[in-house]
Amino acid sequence: MDATADSAETAQGTVGTYDIARIMQAIPHRYPFLLVDRVVDIVPDVSAVGIKNVSINEAFFQGHFPAHPVLPGVLIIESMAQTAAVLVVETLGPSAQGKLVYFMTVDGAKFRKPVVPGDQMRVHVRKERQRGNIWKFAAEAKVDGKVVAEATYAAMILDK
Repeated sequence: MDATADSAETAQGTVGTYDIARIMQAIPHRYPFLLVDRVVDIVPDVSAVGIKNVSINEAFFQGHFPAHPVLPGVLIIESMAQTAAVLVVETLGPSAQGKLVYFMTVDGAKFRKPVVPGDQMRVHVRKERQRGNIWKFAAEAKVDGKVVAEATYAAMILDK
């Protein structure tokens, strides 16, 4: 990326990409429950896009379903939550140190199309509001630009 493109992103408020190592510094999740591989297009206090590369090698496909593997809907929702947690950490900066993001509610969850091995799921998260340590988000998961799932949810930010 050239300096002009980099300064344009900074002017819009976007920050760098979170690769897997940076994600693991930001949130406590680990295999087999780390469900976001990269976070891009982060605009602190506004939005982020998480990327989940869906692989047949993931343990849950052994039982969901062996003859027709489908990513469980609850794991899509968890991927949304983890993407939002990275957004929270980036937004809070150093004050996020020692805090955890806990799910509180999930509303209006809809699953429109199965997500299968080989898909790359892009999770678009948008902060709707924040009151104290309670944050509310809206998210859409997309594969090949088509919405496969959506939900709104709330999380509480607490010390470990």
